[in-house]
Amino acid sequence: MTQPVSPPRDSTTKVPEARPPAWRGPLARADVRTLSLLGVLAALIVVGGITKPDEFLDTRNLQLVLTQASVVGVVTVGMTFVIVSGGIDLSVGAIVALASVWATTVATQEYGFAGILFTAIVVGVGCGLVNGVLIAYGSMVPFIATLAMLASARGLALQITDGKTQIVTVPSVLDLGERDAYVLGIPPLVLVFAVVTVIGWLVLNRTTFGRRTVAVGGNPEAARLAGIDVRRQRLYLYLLSGLCCGIAAFLLIVLSGSGQNTNGNLYELDAIAAAIIGGTLLTGGRGTITGSVLGVLIFFTITNIFALNNLQSDVQQIAKGAIIVAAVLVQRRTASTT
Repeated sequence: MTQPVSPPRDSTTKVPEARPPAWRGPLARADVRTLSLLGVLAALIVVGGITKPDEFLDTRNLQLVLTQASVVGVVTVGMTFVIVSGGIDLSVGAIVALASVWATTVATQEYGFAGILFTAIVVGVGCGLVNGVLIAYGSMVPFIATLAMLASARGLALQITDGKTQIVTVPSVLDLGERDAYVLGIPPLVLVFAVVTVIGWLVLNRTTFGRRTVAVGGNPEAARLAGIDVRRQRLYLYLLSGLCCGIAAFLLIVLSGSGQNTNGNLYELDAIAAAIIGGTLLTGGRGTITGSVLGVLIFFTITNIFALNNLQSDVQQIAKGAIIVAAVLVQRRTASTT
């Protein structure tokens, strides 16, 4: 019995190459961005070590930088979620101010540590609820709704304090800012920031809530057709931003030992800038918690280096503006090549 003869293989026929999974492209770009940010942060540390080696590399100074970055960092985590969804929140700094002064009134301090923490979080979430309802169910543009909240919260904070600083007299709150409360040399505020960062990363990257957030930011109509309640998702996101503002307000109370209507000044710009530098698209649909946190650390490291070298604050603002412009240009270039 004759065996079937296989047809000769055409030497010109090319075997199709296996294509890499679709997720490798975005993941590779995210890795490049993260490594680039780490490189920038490392370069700044080198600059600080060269210009002011004794002061910059001192343990107390590094702890101070991390502690100050923790307050804005918590706000930035919430801001990252909002921007990834295609929104914006200009009221975060004012919400921090309102929460901090409401939580440090004489009546609130009578309830001690728990009363201050509870009030700060409730005020933050309450403001986030108002923003979310206006945007999600009132069909207001996020820019306008949060701008109105910015003005209202600042005005209410000024009315509560009458322009005066409210001193915290609760020992258990003040003790958190003392060196005796440090855990293995790490300030408690930094530990809170680390916990918020980890939770934020897990929620954005490992949960249905995170996937819905990205979907809403990428294409709201497609997300709606896929069965996602876009309005409810946006409401939850502004509640999350308000929650982060409440936590940040409490951290600021611990750090400063007081509540002032000027607290949180320009936090919204710092948080948005840090998120952009970290790779979050202003148009929504993409963002990373890791990148946003590195953006915060870069900003505060620059500020610390400038302060140690006695450079004026206006130079710091110019440098921040230049960094933001550069980050946006890089984003546009990256988007056009993908």
